[in-house]
Amino acid sequence: MPLNLSPTQLAFNARGDGTFNQPFEEQVAFLKQKLNLPTAHWDDILTSAHDRAFMVAGAAKADLLNDLHAAVVKNAEAGQSIGAFKKEFENLVKKRGWEGWTGSDTVAGRDWRARVIYNTNMRASYAAGRYAQLTDPELLQSRPYWKYVHNDTVAHPRPLHQSWNGMVLKHDDPFWNSHYPPNGFGCRCRIAAVRQTEYKGHPAPDDGTYEKTDRMGVVHTLPKGVDYGWDYKPGASVTQSFKSLIDDKLIRLPAPVGADMWQALKPALKTEQIKAVHDMVAIAAATMEPAGVSVVAHVIEPATVAALSDHGIVLDDAAIWLRDHELVHAIRDSKVDRGASLPLAIWLDLPKYLETAIPYLDTGNNTLLYAFDGPGEVGKVAVRLNHSEKIRDSGQRKKITSNFIVTGGLVTAENLKDQRYLLLMEKKP
Repeated sequence: MPLNLSPTQLAFNARGDGTFNQPFEEQVAFLKQKLNLPTAHWDDILTSAHDRAFMVAGAAKADLLNDLHAAVVKNAEAGQSIGAFKKEFENLVKKRGWEGWTGSDTVAGRDWRARVIYNTNMRASYAAGRYAQLTDPELLQSRPYWKYVHNDTVAHPRPLHQSWNGMVLKHDDPFWNSHYPPNGFGCRCRIAAVRQTEYKGHPAPDDGTYEKTDRMGVVHTLPKGVDYGWDYKPGASVTQSFKSLIDDKLIRLPAPVGADMWQALKPALKTEQIKAVHDMVAIAAATMEPAGVSVVAHVIEPATVAALSDHGIVLDDAAIWLRDHELVHAIRDSKVDRGASLPLAIWLDLPKYLETAIPYLDTGNNTLLYAFDGPGEVGKVAVRLNHSEKIRDSGQRKKITSNFIVTGGLVTAENLKDQRYLLLMEKKP
């Protein structure tokens, strides 16, 4: 018989039938390792990106996010109820002056928002903590099968979730990749580890799919019974690359918010970004055959975003992409013969050079230029702004409007004194 649990009864032992209302070590660890991400909409990031991102829709200020994140962690550590979190939420809203969101001017509205933040984070982090327990090699050896357990306390149970109750499948069955609970907002379903003797040989159910078109016009195909944005296994991607988080997040955010986001995340993600660019450049240079690979090589600084806006250029987002197509062209360009091309060593470490580069606006064609010290001359990289190009994402090609590096080369310092080049801001190393 399914366990009847209140929203505050979050902590279980590895089998799923132990003591409640106690600190859950794996859950707390999952919440603590998250990075604070400013965001405009709840679906600015989706699925497994939430394993590394703490976000609250509409919360873009660092101090507000820090406080909300700390409050969620505190409640998980102390095993506190939704009531305690509501009180803390009220204090934070007043302290940080967080206004303008739907319901912010009413007690009922703030109560609803606090409940959504608390329940979403607690349930997802509980699921992630359980995933860490369920995938422990020792437990998998004795209980390699997982049972779907529906919670019968929900006011409006989902019929498909009820139909999955008691279903047993092996832990690595593809079904769990998209159906590992929670499977939507308000879902209280969970997984229990069981022995092979409970498996009756039945295959995973096929309940069909449905399509969801997001606010950007992208069509998502989802399994029926799973809400948009919940078709993943919480906790399964904690140790995976940050690349999908940054690449996907940046092109969903307005440029000022994305630029601020990168400044907050840079200490944690810079090494990963440098490696991603280095690996892509090394492969492209070795093969000299474009494979359709793209990577975010830089994020335009908040001050540069503002300066461009002052000159009538409002960016769609703050990401700067390097595609292997343009890279190969730049490497084999005829400028090599004239000694005017960027050395391969610069392309390999491009993020480091762009980090200290000085931004200019080429008023002749509204191109962003980054200038930095090169070998005896000035290195220059040209970025086409708000341009539509195709990139490869998760094995699929899609067209986005963003900012793309089109070329790079070496010039003299005098070249940048041309009247067409407008200095946007001074950058210190």
